[in-house]
Amino acid sequence: MKKLLSLTAAALAATSAFAGGYRVSLQGQKQLAMGHTGVAVVNSAESLFFNPAGAAFLKDRFNFSAGANGLFARTKFQNRENNWASSTDNFGTPFEVYASYRATDWLTVGLAVYSPYGSAVEWDRDWVGANLVNNIDLEAIYIQPTIAIKVNDQLSIGGGPIYVTGGVEFNRNLSRSLNENEVPLGENGNPADVTIKATNVTAWGWTAGFMLNPVESVRVGVNYRSEIIMEARNGDATFHDVPAFAQGTYRDTKFNADLPLPAELTAGFSVELTDKWLVAFDYNVAFWNVYKALTVDFVNNIPTSVNPRNYKDANTYRVGAQFKPNQKFAFRAGWYFDESPVQDGYFAPETPRNDSMGFTGGLTYQVTPKLGIDASFLYLHFKETNNSYNYTAEDGNYYTFGGTYKNVVFSPGIGLTYSF
Repeated sequence: MKKLLSLTAAALAATSAFAGGYRVSLQGQKQLAMGHTGVAVVNSAESLFFNPAGAAFLKDRFNFSAGANGLFARTKFQNRENNWASSTDNFGTPFEVYASYRATDWLTVGLAVYSPYGSAVEWDRDWVGANLVNNIDLEAIYIQPTIAIKVNDQLSIGGGPIYVTGGVEFNRNLSRSLNENEVPLGENGNPADVTIKATNVTAWGWTAGFMLNPVESVRVGVNYRSEIIMEARNGDATFHDVPAFAQGTYRDTKFNADLPLPAELTAGFSVELTDKWLVAFDYNVAFWNVYKALTVDFVNNIPTSVNPRNYKDANTYRVGAQFKPNQKFAFRAGWYFDESPVQDGYFAPETPRNDSMGFTGGLTYQVTPKLGIDASFLYLHFKETNNSYNYTAEDGNYYTFGGTYKNVVFSPGIGLTYSF
């Protein structure tokens, strides 16, 4: 009973993927192809995400961009000392839709809808780390109305509120089986497990930025996106195959949890080297230090769960280039380095990510002067890491689960741009 109690009390730990997960940047086909730079780039309605102030400098009155990516993620786990091995192959479909309209010479309004968190992690059922996570599926959609004000020909400001709606479903076993001779706690030969599900989770945040053109060929931009707290209330916790002696205590119940999405600050510049060449650089910092622990309150007298995370602030460095040889084609390429916020000893398999490098490319084919087709591709390589999570409680003690993780992500994308 004590073992079941201690493991169940931490049952929502893996929903930290709501806040950590794979931080793959996929918020626009043109800008993704340029290394996901964009805070100082005016290419299309994608500016509504990267820096709303940039919408004031779009040359056309109406601008529309939409696109989607296929996100293919693969993670391999291995612990040679204990002969543990497993892998997970996952697929997601993040998307984005942006539209802007210049209402007056100085005022532009717009709407951005995008899904920065929409992937899944699914390990082999009842694998050696099943007491930490079997699978997790996350959906989050951001809806962002914006305004941009053109102060003069050199300066603009912009921003707006962000409404987030989404949900998460997560499953884990209630006890661990670290070798084939151990029988995990369960009933009828099946390991006991819990499924946690929260739907219609909503929250509010905001974004604001400015863009400055100190000289004709140079743009400078800064954008801030606020911290957002996803407040899961009255989510469902469903238990399966609980031993008979514990079924009176561990019956289906409700839970509450607050899941933080950190504030972000991005600054950068772009330079038009010639009428054909554009280069850009972005620096981004995500203030992950706010994520000290995930605290989960269960109903039905199950103890409150406090799951240490102790994340650190993380930086991302991005560079990109665009080459437009003629009016029909534009070619793009880029690179970025993304630091992981996860510190040693806090490396959990629901967020198996380390420092990574992203290599990007893509193009636009202008079907007509008003309509273009955009394509992008991302290869994201994570640095191999040997690490562990040291804070899973059992019988009043902490135990360590760790090994070597190898990650790789491929993501092709396609979209269209229309303006007039």
